Amino acid sequence: MPFPIILGFSLLILVWLSALTFYLVRTVRNYTVFTSGVNKKTLEEVLTRMVGEQKLARKDIAYLSERCDNIERRELLHIQKIGLLRFNPFKDTGGDQSFVLSLIDAKDTGVVITALYSRSGTRWYAKKVINGKGVEHELSSEEVKSLKIAKNDE
Repeated sequence: MPFPIILGFSLLILVWLSALTFYLVRTVRNYTVFTSGVNKKTLEEVLTRMVGEQKLARKDIAYLSERCDNIERRELLHIQKIGLLRFNPFKDTGGDQSFVLSLIDAKDTGVVITALYSRSGTRWYAKKVINGKGVEHELSSEEVKSLKIAKNDE
């Protein structure tokens, strides 16, 4: 065989051995760091404990994910939007002493509470709201405005 071919082949083998040595040294170094201070018996215990902790962590994550989903489903039913509108329904009284308070959830379902102030007294009304509409009683214009305020539509 000619000398240049032998030299090229030798260089190729040298590069391959250098790369192999680099990966072997890095693997031994990582193994040494991982197993420092443990013998064969304790290494097995460490690995067993790590696998057990990983299984426990997976169970915890599954439990927390399910709990988070339940909380997100239930939060839709809580009061999330509040609208307050003060107004004067009668000409003979001064100031905006009457008001409408809207308390609705994420699906615009809840209650509208109206207090009408007059010289003879205050009257209170409560109306059920489902999907932003009065169910059993028609909503007044002030109650509709209060719902719009709650929904940030105004």
